[in-house]
Amino acid sequence: MTDFLYLRDSYLRAFSAVVTEHDAGQSGVLLDRTAFYPGGGGQEPDRGWLRTDGTEFRVKTTRRGGYHIIDDELPPIGAIVQAELDWQRRYQIMRTHTAMHILCGVIWRDYQASVTGGNMAVLSARMDFEFERLSPDTVSDIEDKINEEVANARPVKIDILPREAAFQIPDLIRTKINLLPPGITQVRTVEIVGLDLQADGGTHVANTSEVGSIKISKYKSKGGINKRLYVEIGD
Repeated sequence: MTDFLYLRDSYLRAFSAVVTEHDAGQSGVLLDRTAFYPGGGGQEPDRGWLRTDGTEFRVKTTRRGGYHIIDDELPPIGAIVQAELDWQRRYQIMRTHTAMHILCGVIWRDYQASVTGGNMAVLSARMDFEFERLSPDTVSDIEDKINEEVANARPVKIDILPREAAFQIPDLIRTKINLLPPGITQVRTVEIVGLDLQADGGTHVANTSEVGSIKISKYKSKGGINKRLYVEIGD
């Protein structure tokens, strides 16, 4: 079993690990521990490098199950590798993901609108909400409020709870569909203190002040009561 280090420490950017398995079909290697996020929940997978015995292997993506997909030949099973994330890219993704939680927190607090979908890239994202109507004035108001929460410098806390305890938290699941399979016995939560608390498996910054400016670049209707907001993250 791989120890997924990013679940406890989003800021870990380099680590040592042992190659435990190959998947030749997808040119992937499995490590006994990793800080590479494999993608999911709308967040993109990490990239980076593995180094051993003077050879550098480029990790072009990471996949579910913890497989690190390599460009060329694979480091041998049993090799000890020094792993390094593409940190600039990862940190930008962390800022983006936390920005989306700020957006969710503000919209839930002030409009009680549920999330119906979304996806993130590097410093940009889109998210769908249940709004019957959405006017330019409302969008401007939302943008002002989410940037206020960046300026409020709220701490972001990570916790891992037993499933029963987690599901006693009101409004823990903000999506219309509960995406947590019944087999998950522990639930990882991300809390923006005083604003938002959600079940989430991704990586985040430690304080909202790290996010930077948030701009709602456009919005549109996706049919029915679904409205999509497009967001860009600045300095």
